[in-house]
Formats: sequence, structure tokens, C-alpha cells
Amino acid sequence: MSDVDLILIGRNEGARLVRCLASARGQARRVVYVDSGSTDDSLAEAERAGAEVVLLDLSRPFTAARARHAGFQHLEATGGAAEIIQFIDGDCAIAPGWLHAGRRALLEEDRRGLVTGWRREVAPEASVFNAMADVEWHRPAGEIAACGGDMMVRRDAYVQAGGFDGTVIAAEDDELCCRLRKAGWQLWRIPIEMTQHDAAMTRVAQWWQRAVRTGHGFAQVGHMHPEYFRRERQRAWAWGLFAPLLALIGLVTSAWLTVLVVLAYLASWWRTARGLMRHEGLKAPAARHQAVYLTLSKFPNLLGMLRFHMRRLRGRDMRIIEYK
Repeated sequence: MSDVDLILIGRNEGARLVRCLASARGQARRVVYVDSGSTDDSLAEAERAGAEVVLLDLSRPFTAARARHAGFQHLEATGGAAEIIQFIDGDCAIAPGWLHAGRRALLEEDRRGLVTGWRREVAPEASVFNAMADVEWHRPAGEIAACGGDMMVRRDAYVQAGGFDGTVIAAEDDELCCRLRKAGWQLWRIPIEMTQHDAAMTRVAQWWQRAVRTGHGFAQVGHMHPEYFRRERQRAWAWGLFAPLLALIGLVTSAWLTVLVVLAYLASWWRTARGLMRHEGLKAPAARHQAVYLTLSKFPNLLGMLRFHMRRLRGRDMRIIEYK
């Protein structure tokens, strides 16, 4: 399509990038691949697929936000970006028909600045973590407050909002969405498949690191936009710090206090499991299994929040937290 440019980002994605590039072939006016220091064959594969390759400066910290914005700057510097920009991560593939459907939905309303769809995990059965990601991507259609990094954006809206902020290491997509909404643009999700994603999370350590990164995003984006992620930050403090402290105090003062805290965790787990069954349509065993990790996630979330504030107070760079 002559009015759509595609920007995809990656680092050592291997076969996932090959799949992504194949899905992008012939889909847009220009395809730009931005690489964040890959040591595999990513650059050669991108060139072989006919993509324009942008290499990030190794002297500065890598972030997905920085990579996406570098792709946009490359377009602007080499003839100008198209009216519509599709961003996609290198571990995804574009679903057939998405670009046409997304473009149509984006242009339906003059103040519609962003359109997204549904991500689908290619192997949700491979692990409980992949299954959790599959549930996470499937959100209600209609007007939305934010979305993930796979998004279709009007060039004018992107420029007006200031583009991705390269210093945001997680939830950078939420942060851009906050600025788009504050600039008066409407964000919209349509109920069709947009991309096929390969989370490739099979180990508890990967889940833990991803949850730490999520917490960092809660804190950093919340620091920039205090009204955003407020509930998520409150839950991390309550369940990740204050409840454990009460349990420890109970061991010294009254065992009943510790018992009450344990019962509160169990009640939270049960509410989460019931919510997954009721709203996501999960069967009871899968819902209970996922609810365990969602309940426990408040601990790594809190660690990520604390990591952000320590970096901020010390004036340190915000460096990415990788989980795969």
C-alpha cells in the first residue's frame, strides 16, 4: 500500500525474524528493520528480504522505544514517512488482511490516531507463560486507553505526540498512548487478528524477569503520567510489600495476623482464577494455574518499581531488562 510504511524492530530473533520479514513482504510501501545489536544473522536476513536496515548506535542503551523511533526518523530523513505507520516487533508476524483492515478503521474517523487489533500466541500450549500472554493480548474491541507495541498510527498523530520516548524501557507503548490521548487523538481496537506472536517463555526465570520489567514500566510511566498505572502500582505495594510485612509482624505478635494474610492471598488467587474463567473463558485448571503466577507477580513487579526509582534517584540510565 502506497500510504503505509512498516517499521519492525528486533535483536537476535533468529527464525522469528525470518517469519516476520516473510509476512511483511509486499505489504507496505517501505519496510524498515531496526536492529539493536544482533549477533546472529538478523542483518543478513533483513537485507535478503529487501528491508531497509537501520543499526542503533551501540554507545547508547537499547530500548524498544528508541528502536521504533529510529525507524521513523530514518523514514523522515529518506524521503518522508507515509501517511500511516505500522509498528511491529520482530518476534511477530503480520496476520493476512490486517494492514487493509487496520488502514480502513484508522481512516474512518479524522481524529482516530491509532488502531490496533489482537495478538495471538503461536504456541500457547508450550507453557503456562505463553498461555498467559495469549490471554493478555486478547482485550475488548472499541475505544481504548492504550495498547501494545504492534500498532498502526497516523504520521501526523505520531509527530504531534512527539513519537516514542527512547528513555522508557518498558510500557513505552502505553506511554506513547497517554500522549496521543492527551493530544486529542482517539485510540481504537478492532476485533480481528493483527499479529501472531512468539513469546517463547518456557522457564520461571523468564516469567520473573518479564514481571520485573513490567513493574519497571508501572513505575516509570506512572512517574511521567501519575494518573496511569495507579492501580497496578498500588497492588504491587500492597501485595508485594505491606502484606508480607504484616505476615512477619504476625509471627512476632499474633499468629492470627499471619493466618489472615495467608487467607487474603488465597482469596486474591481465587478471585483472579474466577475472573479468568468468567471473562476469558478459561477452563478451571488453566485459570487456577495462571492465577498462581498472576498473584505472585506482585513481588517481581515491586522489584521492578524499586529498580526504576533507584535508577532515577541516582541519575542512572534506564537500561532494558531482557527476559529471553
